[in-house]
Amino acid sequence: MPESHLPSNLPEYSVSEISQAVKRALETDFGHVRVRGEVSGFKRHSSGHCYLTLKDADANLDGVIWRMTVNKLAVVPADGMEVVCTGRVSSYPSRSKYQLVIEAVELAGIGALLKLLEDRKKKLAAEGLFDESRKRKLPHLPEVIGVVTSPTGAVIRDILHRLADRFPRRVLVWPVLVQGEGAAEQVAAAIAGFNALKPGGAVPRPDLLIVARGGGSLEDLMAFNEEIVVRAAAASTIPLISAVGHETDTTLIDFASDRRAPTPTAAAEMAVPVRAELVADVASHALRLVQALNRFIDEKRLRVEGLARGLPDPRALLEHAVQRLDDWGERLKNGLRALVRHDSRRLADLPARLKHGVARILEQRRMALETLAGRLESHRLSHANILARGYALARDAAGAVVTSAKAVLPGADLALEFHDGKLAVRAMGASPGPKAKPAPKREQGKLL
Repeated sequence: MPESHLPSNLPEYSVSEISQAVKRALETDFGHVRVRGEVSGFKRHSSGHCYLTLKDADANLDGVIWRMTVNKLAVVPADGMEVVCTGRVSSYPSRSKYQLVIEAVELAGIGALLKLLEDRKKKLAAEGLFDESRKRKLPHLPEVIGVVTSPTGAVIRDILHRLADRFPRRVLVWPVLVQGEGAAEQVAAAIAGFNALKPGGAVPRPDLLIVARGGGSLEDLMAFNEEIVVRAAAASTIPLISAVGHETDTTLIDFASDRRAPTPTAAAEMAVPVRAELVADVASHALRLVQALNRFIDEKRLRVEGLARGLPDPRALLEHAVQRLDDWGERLKNGLRALVRHDSRRLADLPARLKHGVARILEQRRMALETLAGRLESHRLSHANILARGYALARDAAGAVVTSAKAVLPGADLALEFHDGKLAVRAMGASPGPKAKPAPKREQGKLL
């Protein structure tokens, strides 16, 4: 019998058993480790989980970041970034692969961190979040100041103390974490929360915001370099002062804010003027105004006095005016009397003038009528001339002129006017035609 077929006392495992044993061994021996490497192949799955590979010059290590952990990361990995990942080594039995389950990510070295910030700064600047045209002017004297900072520590005390010294104002503090996990989200939420307050509400809406933190390392200030904080500062409709770190520290929120203060104390000095200086300025301006007004009045008084010297005596002008008024009054009275006498005479002569005018008008009308009558008699068409040529004028019993035979009824009384008199007749009826019998002898008429 070949040697390979000889019985053996080695334990036998199923594939699943050996995979689970390897998994337990890895998780036991490498339960919590820190691994440094360059990120490669980073991708975010639709499920929310993230997958990547950590590599160095000689080896690769797969890594996974579960969805619930991604939202808590202070630094989100990106391809080419050198990081230090904290987590536990485990295996993926379905593919016989081991991997690092990542729980935290840090940038490896200050150089990598600075490169990250520079790339982020360029990205946000390209979106216009740092443009000077977006920056608002700070109010001269805000009624309410909102402060986003840690409720404990020296920062808030320094700000309140400085405000009290310069010009006491009402201050609303929104407490937040200023470093570590969740700090960026809290700062962004505080800025948005102050902006969401309605004017005139139960909680007064600030006229100015101060986002402040004391000094620290670049890693300590990273919360104020996060995009969520920078975007919240740029979107704020309330003017905002950033006061993060010491004078030499610069964070990305400084570029998005309306003003950058080198220290939190300096932010308080930017926020309000010095009350004593304002009082002194007001008093100085008031004194200058009074002095200017006195000079103006003196100049006008001197000018009036100079003009008065060139004017005549007002009393003499008044006396002359009074005398002229008396003269005009007397002349007016005499003129009225003369006018009344003149009008009285004209009124007395009016009836005689009116009678004479009427008689003259009647005479003119009579002469015109006689002229027209003479002109009429001189023409052949006059009434008398027509009757003298053998015509007669017929009138009915009422004296109206008859112009048509049809209008005369048989037996009607008529009056015929000739040039030498009038004759009364009675109509017998219509006259026969040319061949009719001779008309009966009419009654003898009476000459009127």
